[in-house]
Order: sequence, then structure tokens, then C-alpha cells
Amino acid sequence: MNQFRKLGLAITMTAMSTLAIAQQQQVTLVKSAKDKKVDVLIGGKPFTSFLYPDTLEKPVLYPLHAANGTVVTRSFPLDKRAGDATDHPHHIGLWFNYENLNGLDFWNNSYAIPAAKKSQYGWIRTDKVLETKNGTTGSLTYHANWTNQAKEVILEETTRFEFSGTGSQRVIDRITTLKAVMDAKFNDAKDGMLGLRLAHELQMPTKEDQKFTDDKGIVTVVKGGTDPLANGNYLTSAGKEGDAAWSTRGVWCLLYGKMGNDMISIAMIDHPQNPNYPTFWHARGYGLFAANPLGEKIFTNGKSEKNLTLKKGESVTFKYRIVIGNAGEKLSADQLNASAAGFAKK
Repeated sequence: MNQFRKLGLAITMTAMSTLAIAQQQQVTLVKSAKDKKVDVLIGGKPFTSFLYPDTLEKPVLYPLHAANGTVVTRSFPLDKRAGDATDHPHHIGLWFNYENLNGLDFWNNSYAIPAAKKSQYGWIRTDKVLETKNGTTGSLTYHANWTNQAKEVILEETTRFEFSGTGSQRVIDRITTLKAVMDAKFNDAKDGMLGLRLAHELQMPTKEDQKFTDDKGIVTVVKGGTDPLANGNYLTSAGKEGDAAWSTRGVWCLLYGKMGNDMISIAMIDHPQNPNYPTFWHARGYGLFAANPLGEKIFTNGKSEKNLTLKKGESVTFKYRIVIGNAGEKLSADQLNASAAGFAKK
């Protein structure tokens, strides 16, 4: 290669690099200690809010917007949008918790649990927003305690969110470290750990009623039937599609579907340092999209199981990336593989 070709290539690479930087939009975080929330804006437009009021059993990111402004999360139970389902009141925006920690159910806890049964459930109580930073990558770090009803602490949680975006994409990197205040055991269970509840349009179409029972025997029926809006579909890095994605492993899982005139893509990406990598996908057609590395017994029909135990003072870290795209076509496997490779370096 002569020096002129080298120079041309260098100029091209520099231009591409400059373009990539120019495409990154400013992230601004606005705190409200009074309302116990932090609003996240990207390019001056609402992206999401970190909500941690005492009325919720866990902190959540809610709602989530695509770069075009479309809300991709279900409205219920914090808001009401025509056509949104009202099952599973514990499914709020994007959250992180687990069904069975020391026998307590953190996942299914909500206002709908009768007071007489609340002692069987756990809370994640956010006590500090440690830091917020603005920039082309904005960040939010908080501290929370995983407790029983008596507010006795089982785990301390420290989570850092990193937010970024372009004109057609939004990205969240979540890094969560859990430290045991007492001996803590995550018993192999179906419902966990990173969960997202999707807007109506991103559900998979079905004509059959679906019945779901949590580990306390509470049954939720999700009605089937002709649905003109639901058009979502799943695809994993292992090539599993639709309902076949549930209970299978993969580095990433993609959910995609039309909302209005736009194709919306939402991907979750696992990290090689996470326990039991690559994760199992707890991806349901009715709108629950979750990554659960610790549900192996359920997902393998009892062939194997994965229990995670932390002795007092020990800790474990979980890292996940969420990508939301609306560029006219769904995110490709090549794009997601590249994003996963970049995320693996964190």
C-alpha cells in the first residue's frame, strides 16, 4: 500500500470516527429528591426515569422511549394507555430482582399481594442516589438494600447505569453488584433477573389463553384472541425464534415489531463475566422479556439446576446491555454481535 492510499485510508477512518462521535447525543439527568426520581433526557428528549418511591417494591426505569419518542414499555400499573394489558402488576418498565432469595419472593411483590401474605415477599429499598453525570454517556449510580418485610437487610446493591444514544438508537448498560450482609442463597427459580414489560404492539400474536402461576400459587390468566396490534417476535443469538426462544440460552435476545410506521428493536445482551453465561431467556409472548441465568432447573425440565450462594461479605456482579433501535428495520445479528463484543470488554 503506497503512502497516498495509507493517507486516504487514515482520512476516511478519521472521518468515520468523527461522524460516530457527532452522532452521539447529549445525555442529561435531572434529579428530584422530593419525588424520588431521576429523569434521563437524550438529545433533549425524554428517554426514561429512574423511579424509587416508597410506594414501589423495587426501583425501576419507567417508561422507556425509543429515539423517535415511541414508548416501548407497557403503561400499567403506573399509567393507563388504551389497549394495554393489566396482568402481572409487578411488571413495571425495566427492573432487576429475583423470585427466591432466602425463601423470599422479590420478583412477584406488588400492591396486589394481600397484607396477610406480604411476609413471604422481599423489597428493594433505594436509600441513596450516589452520583449522576451528564455527557455523551450519562451515568447514574445508586445504593439499595434487599430486605424482608421487617427491613432486615439481606443484600446491599450498588448499581451503575450508563445511558447513551444517537438519532435512532438508545443504549443502557447496567452494572449491578450485590454484597451479602448475611448468608444469601438464590434458589433456582423461573422468575428473574433482568425484566422488561413491553408495550401491547410488541407482544406476540396468539389466540390462546395463557395461565401463569407464581411460586405462591397465585394464578394470572392472560386472555388470547384476535389482536390487531400485537406483532412482536423474538430472535436469539442461537437462532431460536418466537416461543422457541423461551428457556434457551444465548448471548443476546432480540424482540422486534412494528409500532405505528416504525420498526422497533429491543435487545438484551449478556456479559461473559455474569454467572452461568450465556443466560437463559425468560422471553414470553405476552410481553415479558427477561434474562435469568439462575432458572436452570425450570428451563432444563429438571435435568440440572443453578443455585447461587453468597456467604456474608461475599459479592457478585451482573452486567447487562439493553439496546433500543428504530432505524426502519430490525437490528441485525451482525450489529448485535458487534455490540456484544464491545460490551464484553467492559
